[in-house]
Amino acid sequence: MRHITVYLNDNEYNHFIELAKNLSYVLKIETDEEPTKEEIVDNLKDGLKEVKLYKEGKLATTNSKDFLNEL
Repeated sequence: MRHITVYLNDNEYNHFIELAKNLSYVLKIETDEEPTKEEIVDNLKDGLKEVKLYKEGKLATTNSKDFLNEL
């Protein structure tokens, strides 16, 4: 699989994104847009669910030393 990077003026951006969404062979579109408030809230909820599962012993985690070593 290949990928491309396209730099556009702000006034052309929305048009290009809509065009790319309608191309059947485009598998994924990544943008540098800021997340919406709804996306932020959803991510926080998901994180809190993971914390709850960890506290209940239903989710294993990596200790901080191992995590930092992976970086």
